[in-house]
This record gives sequence, structure tokens and C-alpha cells, in this order.
Amino acid sequence: MSRLPQQSESRMGAFPRPFPEDFFPARREGVTEGNGDAQIEILALNSVALRSLACLYNEEKKLFCHSIALTRSGLRREGTSWKGTVIALLGLQHLAESGDALPIDIAPIREFILEETSWVKSVGELGLLTWYTAVCAPDRVEALLRKFDCRKTIESYTDSRTAEARGLSWFLAGLAHARLACPRLLPELTDIAVETYHLLQDLQSENGIFGHGGPEGFVGQIFRNRYGTFADQIHAIYALSTFAQAFEIEEPLEMALNCANAMCAQQGELGQWWFRYDRQRGCVASHYPVCSAHQDGLAPMALLTLEEATGQNFHKQIWKGLKWIAAQNELAADLRGPNQVMIWDSIEPRRRVAEYWETACNYLHVSSEPQVKNLTIRYEGRPQHFGWLLYAFGKLGTSNTRLALAQRAG
Repeated sequence: MSRLPQQSESRMGAFPRPFPEDFFPARREGVTEGNGDAQIEILALNSVALRSLACLYNEEKKLFCHSIALTRSGLRREGTSWKGTVIALLGLQHLAESGDALPIDIAPIREFILEETSWVKSVGELGLLTWYTAVCAPDRVEALLRKFDCRKTIESYTDSRTAEARGLSWFLAGLAHARLACPRLLPELTDIAVETYHLLQDLQSENGIFGHGGPEGFVGQIFRNRYGTFADQIHAIYALSTFAQAFEIEEPLEMALNCANAMCAQQGELGQWWFRYDRQRGCVASHYPVCSAHQDGLAPMALLTLEEATGQNFHKQIWKGLKWIAAQNELAADLRGPNQVMIWDSIEPRRRVAEYWETACNYLHVSSEPQVKNLTIRYEGRPQHFGWLLYAFGKLGTSNTRLALAQRAG
């Protein structure tokens, strides 16, 4: 494998090279379409994400809630989520690095997450925890890897044996971040990272799309291997980009670019990142739900990381995806809630079965996209949404004044 071209000095996962002057909506006039102004500001999105996470935090349990939903009696919080907490902490760490004050003391949450690891039940969860540890507590990476013995992970966890794309991607990203945080771990991590990379490679078709992955057999071959969600694609792009930089190999970047270009080619006219893709035919298999977390979090996170590694520009596609949040969508609805304290989860079919019906029709080569009149907003919020948003944009902070000062200093 060949070495990568010279990279910038910033660490992978950090916010990449500055955007051009006209990218920030705070510096341009809002776009007007449909029923009113459709303005979107990245720094304002960071503020909304921060307020949302404050609403979702359960101080007693030192975890973020699984979700928060709008009901007739107001916002109702449901359960707690370990994965959601780790992703939220990743985003909050980036925001803290901007110099902004956080409404939540993340130090005790970090200690709780790093000490209580019994929640790790899959290769994806181990990868996510390794990723977080490498980014937020790099001095503890080696101890974590010794505790879990990563060399046996691929054989011991179900989601690695069935080769599920997101789990493999999280694990590969975790190993890559561990390598970036602790370069001396290279000999120990190389073999397992390369093995994980090849498992992920097997899920990608020539058209660039990854299948979700799954066990052998008729049902698994048809559905889990043939179809992959947007999350499968975008996590793979991020993992491959990070792996390429950490281990100084170029081949994974070609895979990541093939997938990114396939996703950009399929992006909707209003900037939608569609939900499910047909690995065999190279097309959209199911359009809805369109998830806000994909629009303002996961897509920017992965595409900006790939841009940092390759130099290919994805600003146009990212910007279209962000505008979808602010009323430039199918329902002409601003998905930022009242007083912008929440960004609602998604636009989805009123009947959940419609998602699977469209995929079934795709299998039969029949078009069956839901009509706008049958779509609705899912009035929920989840910590991972806001964590990914801040992981993508958090280092910009939440203040236009801070941005102006930073540019003046530069």
C-alpha cells in the first residue's frame, strides 16, 4: 500500500480547513423560499444543539436520555442511552475546545463512562468507546485496549461476525483514533485494523454503496447484504478517511470517495440525504425518513473529514443539507423547534410500513415514493443527533463574535 500525500497538521476528527468566506450564513443574506425565510446559521445550530443536550441530560444518572418527545403536556424524556451519551460527549468536547463555556460539567460524565464499561456488548460499542477515549482521554487508551483485548474482538462480538457496516466502521474509527493518539501502538493495532478494513471492504459494491451487512442465508442476502442505510455509508466514509490518515495508506480513500460521490449523486433536490440505498442497483431504495441528524451532523462530519484527507470539496452538498433543516424541505417546515430549543428528529411517512413497502417495491423494480401529503414531522430529539452536529461544527463555537475574533487573529 502506498503512503498518503502530505496531510495538514490538524488531527483527523478536528474541524478541517476553514470554509470559504461565503459559506457561513451569518455572512450572507438568508434564502427565501416557500412560506417564509429559510435561514440557517452554523453557529446558531451549535447553540441549539447545546440547549438540546442540556434538556436531555439526566444529572442523577450521569447519562443523557435516550430521547425527548413533544407531547400534549410538553417535552417528555425517555430512558437513558450509553451510546448516545458517548456521542454527545464527543460533540461537547469539540465545543469545549472552541473556548465556549458548557452548561454541563462533562468531567464526571467522562469518568463515569470510562470506568463503567459493562455496557459495551458489541464491536461497534467498543469502537465508539475507543474513539471517545482517544479523542477525550488519550492517556487512557492503552489501558482500555488491554482491558478488552482488541485482537479477539472480531471473533467475539456478534456484529463483527455478521459484518455489520456501522459496527465495523465505529471499530475501525476507534482503532484509527487510538493510533493517532498513541503512535507507539502501531504494531499492536495494525493487524486488527487491516482485518476490520477488509471486512468493511467486502460490504462495498463497485458503485460505491455499502450494504448493511448480515448473516448468510436467503433473508440476509436479500435485505441486510443488499441494502444499506445512509448511516452505514457515512460512518464508513468517516472510518476509511480516518484509517487512511492514521495508518498512512491511500487505498481506503478511494473507497471513501466512491461512496461519497455515490451519496452526493443521489442527494435530493432539496438537499435530502435519503434513508436506504440499493447496493446492487446503485440507487435509492427507500427515501424516508429523512433524518435531521444526517443533514446537519453525520453528513458534514464525514464529508469534511474526507475533504481534509483528499482535498475534494463537498461544501455545496453540505450546505444544501443544512438548508433542508430551515424550512427548505418537503413540508416547508422549520425543524428547529419553538425558540430553537430543539431540532426535530425527521420527516417521515405517517405510516411506518411505508418505508418497508418502498424498499420491497424497489426490489421488484417498481417506483413507490411516498407523496408529500403522507409525510409528517417526528417530534423527537436524541443525544446522538446533537453530538454529531457538535462533532462536525463544535470547534467553531456558538458566537459570531468569537468567529470574527478568530479570523482577525488569523
